[in-house]
Amino acid sequence: MNNHKSRSSRLILFLVVAAIGFAVDLATKHWIFGKLGLPGQQDVWWIIPNVFGFQTSLNAGALFGIGQGQIPLFVTLSFVALTGVCWWVWSDVTKSRYLAFTLGLIAAGILGNLWDRCALHGMKWTQFDIEVWNESPELLGQPVHAVRDWILVMLGNYPWPNFNIADSCLVCGALLIGIYALFAPNPDPKKIAADAGLDMPEDDDPQD
Repeated sequence: MNNHKSRSSRLILFLVVAAIGFAVDLATKHWIFGKLGLPGQQDVWWIIPNVFGFQTSLNAGALFGIGQGQIPLFVTLSFVALTGVCWWVWSDVTKSRYLAFTLGLIAAGILGNLWDRCALHGMKWTQFDIEVWNESPELLGQPVHAVRDWILVMLGNYPWPNFNIADSCLVCGALLIGIYALFAPNPDPKKIAADAGLDMPEDDDPQD
């Protein structure tokens, strides 16, 4: 019974974190694209001049623009990763709420960018986009299967590739997973077996 309650609490935490992160990502993308328009329509909105600001951009690849145009591959990998994350939360033998929270961040990041790659944001290629981004005229009026990025950070004179809240959730989740892997105590097999209602044989005394 306690095992069932523990699993339920982890699932609830995971779902709440994933839902909040996903909602914040979509809301901020909708807001900033509504304010600044499509990429190239307005100048950078600087919060800290030449250091930090907002600038809309579209990324049809993965991190840093890798694999441009490989949308079916990225969508498939996103579904596989999301399935793996859900299974990990469900089967977590350590009953870690920390891990449930961390995996919730990762799920939020996957969902936020998956939404965009599936063109569920409703954006379509316009004549302006085709001219600015030098895209094929055949794309005119077609759905934009690209991730909406909008956060701009300058590293000196170098602009770090634009990112969004979903990307931030993924990076933070990955860092927290790394910390967990380094410092989490090893699970006790006897405790795990007891929680599962299984009997483990006692270790035999060493022979002289």
